[in-house]
Amino acid sequence: MRISFLLSLLFVSSSILHAQNYRSEVWVADLGNGRYHNPIINADYSDPDVIRVGDDYYMTASSFNCVPGLPILHSKDLVNWTIANYALQKLVPEEVYDHPMHGKGVWAPSIRHHNGTFYIYWGDPDFGIFMVKTTDPLGSWEEPVLVVPGKGLIDSTPLFDDDGRVYLVNGWAGSRARFNSVLTIRELSSDGTRAIGNPVMVYNGLSEGEGNHTIEGPKLYKRGGYYYILAPAGGVAQGWQVALRSKNIYGPYESKTVMHQGKSPINGPHQGGWVQTQTGESWFINFQDKDMYGRVLHLNPMTWKGDWPVIGVDKDGDGCGEPVETYTKPNVGRTWPVQTPQENDDFNLSRLGLQWQWHANYHDVFGFPTNMGYLRVYSYIQSEQYRNFWEVPNLLLQKFPNDTFTATAKVKISADTDGESSGFIVMGRDYCRLAFTKQGNQFEVSQIFCKDAEPGNEEVVTHLTDLAPTRKYNAGAKNNQELDIWLRLEVSKGAMCQFKYSLDGKRFKSAGTPFKAREGKWIGAKMGFFSTTPFGSTQRGWIDIDDFKVTK
Repeated sequence: MRISFLLSLLFVSSSILHAQNYRSEVWVADLGNGRYHNPIINADYSDPDVIRVGDDYYMTASSFNCVPGLPILHSKDLVNWTIANYALQKLVPEEVYDHPMHGKGVWAPSIRHHNGTFYIYWGDPDFGIFMVKTTDPLGSWEEPVLVVPGKGLIDSTPLFDDDGRVYLVNGWAGSRARFNSVLTIRELSSDGTRAIGNPVMVYNGLSEGEGNHTIEGPKLYKRGGYYYILAPAGGVAQGWQVALRSKNIYGPYESKTVMHQGKSPINGPHQGGWVQTQTGESWFINFQDKDMYGRVLHLNPMTWKGDWPVIGVDKDGDGCGEPVETYTKPNVGRTWPVQTPQENDDFNLSRLGLQWQWHANYHDVFGFPTNMGYLRVYSYIQSEQYRNFWEVPNLLLQKFPNDTFTATAKVKISADTDGESSGFIVMGRDYCRLAFTKQGNQFEVSQIFCKDAEPGNEEVVTHLTDLAPTRKYNAGAKNNQELDIWLRLEVSKGAMCQFKYSLDGKRFKSAGTPFKAREGKWIGAKMGFFSTTPFGSTQRGWIDIDDFKVTK
C-alpha cells in the first residue's frame, strides 16, 4: 500500500513538472516585461472562480458534459496558468451522463478553502447543487454530494461565516425553473453538505429601477462588515458586472454597476471571481464570450472606493471600471516563470493528458493510454437509430487554444470491417470531420459535414480520394488493414478551418474545402479524434494517436 501511494505521488509530481515546463507557441499572456495582455487564457474556461491559498492560486470553471470535469488550474502569479487536475472523474447520475448530454452537467462552479479543506460547489440545472471536497487539490477529490436537490438551481457559492455558520447563494435557470434574474441565499449545515434553511430571495434584477435583468453567476464574499455578491447581469455577450452589498446576509442589498464594456473592445465582461494577493492587491478573473472560440479568461485589477469594488480601470472616476487589454502584472512578491495550459501531447504518460476530455463519462471501451508512446481510441459502435456525432460519447477533444493556430497529429488507423472510420474532427453545433473509412482493400478519404447536429440532421459526405493501406495482417478471425498518416488542422481568423493530411509528415495535401467552426452547446468549438463502427458490427476498429502538436 505504501509503495503504491509513493509511486502515485511520484507520478503526479512528474505530471505537474511536465505541465509547468509547457509554454504555448500560439498564445502567451505574460509579455516578459512585468506586464501582461488579456486574455490570460485564450481558451474556453467558462464561468471561472479563483482562490489563493498561501502562495498558490487555484481556479476552476464550468465543464458541462465534458469529462473529466471541474478543471483545476494552478498559478503562482494569476497570469501564468497550467492545468493541474480535475475534481470530477464522472458526472452523476452516471446512468444519465454515460451518454452525451450537451450543455448539461457542471454549471458555474465556485471554489473555496476553509479550515484546510478545499470545496467546489456547482449547480446542475436538472438535479440540483452538488459539492466535492479534498485536502489536496492536486490529488483525489471525494465523491459528489447532492447538497440541495431540485430543478433550475445553478451558479452556487458558499460562504463560511465568522460565527461558524455556512450560507449558499445561487441563481436560477429560466429554462428549468421558468423564472430567472433572481438570487437566493439559504443556510447550510456546518459541514456544508445539506440545506438547513429555506431559500430567501435577496435580489430581484427585474425590479423597477434596477435594470439588472439576467443576473446570474453570484459569488459571495464578506469584507469589512459587509456581505458582497459579485454577479454579472445583462446577458453573456453584452452584459456588465454588478456588486451587491448588505450588512445582513439576507439583505436588503444595495446594487451598483462596477464594470462594463464602456469604450473598450472587450464585450461582456461576464462572470468571474475576486482574489486577493499576498501583498493585499485585489484582482478579478472573468470571461469574455468569443462565440466559436468559447469563453476566454481576462484578468482585471480591482480596487475599493467607499466600500464598493471597482473592477477594471475607472478612467472617468464614476466608480465603474472598464476591462483592460494590457496591464502591470500582480505583485505576488517575486517573479515566476512563463507557463501556459498544456496543448501538445507525445502520449508518453500512462494517463490521459490533462488537456483532453471525453464527451460523456469515460468507460474502458473508449480506449486506453499506454506506456508505448501512443493513446488508443476504440470505435464507438453506432446505434440502430444513429444520425450523427451528437450522440457519440468517446470523442477525445481539447479546446481551441487561440484564434489562429495549426494542430498536427501523427496517427495509425486500424480497421477490420467495412465502414469502420477514424480521423480528425472539429466539434460544435455544426461539425466537420476528416474521415478515413475502410471499404474493401482501401481507405476512403472523406470530408463529412453536419449542420445543426442537435436536432439529428444528417451528415453530408464528400468523397475526396482513396488511399492504400500501409500494411495488412491477419490475426485470428480479424483481417486488419492499417494506415499510417499525419493529420493537420489549420485555423485562421474567424475560426476558418482547413483539414490536410500527409503520408510522410512533410508534404501536406489539402483535404476538402475550408469550413467555419461553430461553438458547441455553452462551450467553444473543440478539436480532436473519433473512431466509429457501423451498427451491428462485432468488431471495433481504432485510432492510435502517437503525437499531437499545436504551432503557429
